[in-house]
Amino acid sequence: MDREKMFEELSIPGAPIIKTVPPGPKSQEILKYQAETESSVVSYSRGMPMAIARGKGATLEDVDGNVYIDFFAGAGVMAVGHGHPDVLKASHEQIDKVTHSLDIPTETRQRMVKTLRSVLPKELSRIFFGGPTGSDAVEQALKLAKFNTQRFGIIAFEGAYHGMTGAALALTTDSSHRDGLGPLVPGIQFIPFPYTYRNPFGCPDEQVGDQAADYLERILEDSHSGFSKPAAVILESVQGEGGTIIPSPRFLQRVREITEKHGVLMICDEIQAGLGRTGKMFAFEHAGIVPDIVTMSKALGGIGFPISAIAYREELNTWPPGKTIGTFRGNMVAFAAGSTAINWMVDNKVPERAAELGKKAMVKLKELEKSSKILGEARGIGLMMGLEMVEDKKTKKPSADLAKKVRKYAHQRGVMIEVGGHHNNVARMLPPLVITEELLMKGIDILAGVIKDLEDGKLA
Repeated sequence: MDREKMFEELSIPGAPIIKTVPPGPKSQEILKYQAETESSVVSYSRGMPMAIARGKGATLEDVDGNVYIDFFAGAGVMAVGHGHPDVLKASHEQIDKVTHSLDIPTETRQRMVKTLRSVLPKELSRIFFGGPTGSDAVEQALKLAKFNTQRFGIIAFEGAYHGMTGAALALTTDSSHRDGLGPLVPGIQFIPFPYTYRNPFGCPDEQVGDQAADYLERILEDSHSGFSKPAAVILESVQGEGGTIIPSPRFLQRVREITEKHGVLMICDEIQAGLGRTGKMFAFEHAGIVPDIVTMSKALGGIGFPISAIAYREELNTWPPGKTIGTFRGNMVAFAAGSTAINWMVDNKVPERAAELGKKAMVKLKELEKSSKILGEARGIGLMMGLEMVEDKKTKKPSADLAKKVRKYAHQRGVMIEVGGHHNNVARMLPPLVITEELLMKGIDILAGVIKDLEDGKLA
């Protein structure tokens, strides 16, 4: 079978198909039940009101028969798409054997470890599976760093999202997640990230990465900076929830040089940007560096099975048995699904394909940026893209309202996206990596139409 034909057959044909403006009557009934019975903290079904019936490839169908192009992929979880046949087959076979084993080994677990070691840099030779979420991976990475250095401070970056549990939340800068919870885990300090569009240094834009690295170097070398020598510096290789902020390779290289010079561990959070999303298996590879610890989750579970892991250097493998544990660190179905999905991505050159599609997408998105009065910047790397919405391109005044309207009307026209960013004004796109070029471009055209109609006052 032709390679692109194979990708085409993974999704529902004809998408998008809007039979009734969402939410349709069946969705409304289920959404009403959710509102009456589930927690008030539920969020995604508010921005994209629908009840899902099935998913296939880069498409989703709701209970009213509407079919959407999925530019969200469960926040980056569904790298090989919904219901991937090979991954489903491996999952079903595993369910009939054994589904949970803590950390007692199985052949399936061994296959997962071998798969990860085959795609990771050889220096990251040790694997640890923690609890089932990305937050768990971050927590384990911090424990490992603190235990090895016997230091307890952590340096993170403005715009960071590292999770929702104790220390992971303390590393997350979005005040909407932190406010009202009182003091969080101590010892965490934030410094500016190289966010070129909203330059935190006032220097020429091409110098932002060096300025951010210089800032890190200064606080580590200045005894009066107020920063004690930390256990680790943690960063997202590409900031996701912070608004798809892409640091230069030079910035990541400088951080690697500075941390090595000062004996500080470097943790790269690859939970959203990793596993093919940016056009490389791991986003830090764009800079040609190897961190000390890498966190993984989301796409690691193949088609949404919960799993997380860290990979780290051999010399950090010092903690004694039982020093850190977790009941669900032995999810056999996730191991079977994850190893199958990653091997399928390698065999079919999915990261390389994501890089090619991302370049084509950015040509269209940059044309849209140039013509639009309310799209401040389009940015992306591979199939991780963001549209920063503003009230005025000269002042760059952020508009969360416009970003939410882009999400709302795109959803009504059959494209699912999410909103993020420092000011909640970035329309974010994370389509499954198996999306066809046709669906990708069709989805971008729909987004462009929504932005044009907003700009022309045709949508309220």
